[in-house]
Amino acid sequence: MTNVNLTLNGKAVSADVPDNTLLVSFIRETMALTGTHVGCDTSQCGACVVHVNGESVKSCTMLAVAAEGAEITTIEGIGRAESLHPMQQAFHENHGLQCGFCTPGMVMSAIELVEKNPNPSEQDVREGLEGNICRCTGYHNIVKSVQAGAQKMGE
Repeated sequence: MTNVNLTLNGKAVSADVPDNTLLVSFIRETMALTGTHVGCDTSQCGACVVHVNGESVKSCTMLAVAAEGAEITTIEGIGRAESLHPMQQAFHENHGLQCGFCTPGMVMSAIELVEKNPNPSEQDVREGLEGNICRCTGYHNIVKSVQAGAQKMGE
């Protein structure tokens, strides 16, 4: 067991976990934040994307102990039900989700994409979301959502 200390959605947290605990398991099981999803167990789908020190990371590929001292932001840390993050609002308004399973990872990846490229083209969005798989929508409305979210984030 190792004691892990990090900042999760702006709050300092600490927990003893087995050394082989994945960050996604730490977030979901130890911290009871279930917005970060496990979709494939093979690091292919992107449903588990969180921000680690501001960078998008597939949390199923990182051990919790490797996040020692890091600042982690999950989908729960970016907005509230009464005040969605601009990217969440854009996904809602532009029908960028269907079943919603991939949406947290898509939104987290899209936020980092727009922070690095405030005015992404359709091709930029498609390339920026590579590694995030949606099995429902066909991506057209996801691209539209990210571009609308970029506009809202720039306001």
